[in-house]
Amino acid sequence: MMGLALDGGLLVPQSIPDVSNQLSNWRGLDYQDLAFAIMRLYMNDIADDVLKSLINKSYATFDDPLVTPVNPVGDIHVLELFHGPTLAFKDVALQFLGNLFEVILEDEDSHLNILGATSGDTGSAAIAGVRGKDRIKIFILYPEGKTSPLQERQMTTVLDDNIHNIALQGSFDDCQTLMKSIFSDLEFKRKNRLGAVNSVNWARVLAQIVYYFHAWYQLGCPEKFNVSVPTGNFGNIFSGFVAKRMGLPIHRLILATNSNDILARFFNSGRYRPGDVQFSESPAMDIQVASNFERYLFYKLGQSGSRVTEFMDDFVRKRSVKINYNTRKPDADFISASATDEETIKTIKKYHEQYDYLVDPHTAVGIHVGTALHTDNIPLLCLSTAYPAKFEKAMNRALPGVEVTHPALAGLLDLPERKEIMPVDETAVRQYLVEHT
Repeated sequence: MMGLALDGGLLVPQSIPDVSNQLSNWRGLDYQDLAFAIMRLYMNDIADDVLKSLINKSYATFDDPLVTPVNPVGDIHVLELFHGPTLAFKDVALQFLGNLFEVILEDEDSHLNILGATSGDTGSAAIAGVRGKDRIKIFILYPEGKTSPLQERQMTTVLDDNIHNIALQGSFDDCQTLMKSIFSDLEFKRKNRLGAVNSVNWARVLAQIVYYFHAWYQLGCPEKFNVSVPTGNFGNIFSGFVAKRMGLPIHRLILATNSNDILARFFNSGRYRPGDVQFSESPAMDIQVASNFERYLFYKLGQSGSRVTEFMDDFVRKRSVKINYNTRKPDADFISASATDEETIKTIKKYHEQYDYLVDPHTAVGIHVGTALHTDNIPLLCLSTAYPAKFEKAMNRALPGVEVTHPALAGLLDLPERKEIMPVDETAVRQYLVEHT
C-alpha cells in the first residue's frame, strides 16, 4: 500500500524464490492459476480464496482467453500485452492492484489517495483500475502535450468523482521527480494517506512477472529463450529480471530504448548519466531517469541497501556514476541498444507489409533492437506493450492511408474532458492534493 519505502527508496522482497523444480508442475495452468501460484510465493497475508477471487476478477476484463497471448510473426514471437481495458500492458498489473487495494481498504475500514505519474499508459490503466471505488481517490501527473492525444483522452474523459488528472507543463521526468519528492515528505504522505501505483510499487512488478512464465509455456518450454523489452522506466524488464532469477530459462534480456538511451548506454559502458529528454514517436519511453533501476542496482551491488544509497546520492550530486564490473560487459544478463524514430517507423511499415501485422511504436523499438541483437539459435520473444491505434501520429506516418482503429478508442474524441493544467511547481501540486483528498 505504501509504494515507496519510508526512507524514500524502493521496496524489494527479502528473498527471491527458486522455482526451477516447479516449472514442470505449472505446465498446463491457465493464466489465472499460474498467477496464483507465483503471487502466492510472495504474499502470505491474504487468504487463498480471496487471492484467487482477486485474480479471477482482475483478468475477467481482458478480451483474450489467454490474457497475454503469444503470436508468431515471421521469425519472432510477439507477446501481446494489450488485451486489457485500456489496451496497454499496464492493465495486467493495475487491474489486479486496484482490486487488491479495495480488498485491503475494506478490511481495514480505511481510505487511500493514490498519487501517480505517467508518460502515457500507466495513468489510464490506473484510472481504469480504481474508477468508482469509494475508498480510493487517484491523482495522476502527466506531461501536458507529451502523451498521444488518445492516451490523454483515456484519462481525461473519465469523469468519476474520485479521478483527478493533473497536466504539468514539463516532461515525464519532471512529473516523476515531483511525485517522489512529495512521497519523501513522510509527514505529508501520512497525513494525506498517499499511496503509489507507479512501478515503484512492488505489487506492480509482481503482477508482471507472471506473463514471462506464461509466455515460456506458450513457446513450448524451450531450453532457453531471449526476450526483447521496450524500456522506459525499467519496471517491465525488471519483472523479467526477477523471473530469470526465479529460474525461468531466459538467456538474455534485450533492453531496447529510443533516443532516451541512458539505460542502453549504462549496459554498454557501466556509466549511468542522463541527457536531456528527447521527445520521440514512442512517447511512453521518453524518460531519462528510470525509477526501477534502483531495484536492479540492489541485486548488482551485493544486495546492499547502503551501496544503493551511496550510488543514488552520487548520481543526484554528480549526475554521472560509473560501476566498474571488471568485465568487458557490465552485465551478462542484458544486451542493449537504441532505435531512432526513423528505424521505429520503418519497423512498423515492414511488419505490416511483410506479415500484415500491426505494431505500435514502442513495440517497434523492441522488435528493431531485439532482431538486431538476437544472434542465438533460440526463440526470440518480443513484448508488445500497447495497441497501435493509441499512437495515431506514428501510425499515420508509417502507414499513410491505412486505417488503424479500435472500438474502445473510437468514441473518446466526442466525450467531455476534465483536467487541471499546472506548472511544474511542487507547492501548487501539494496544495491541490490537500484541497481534494
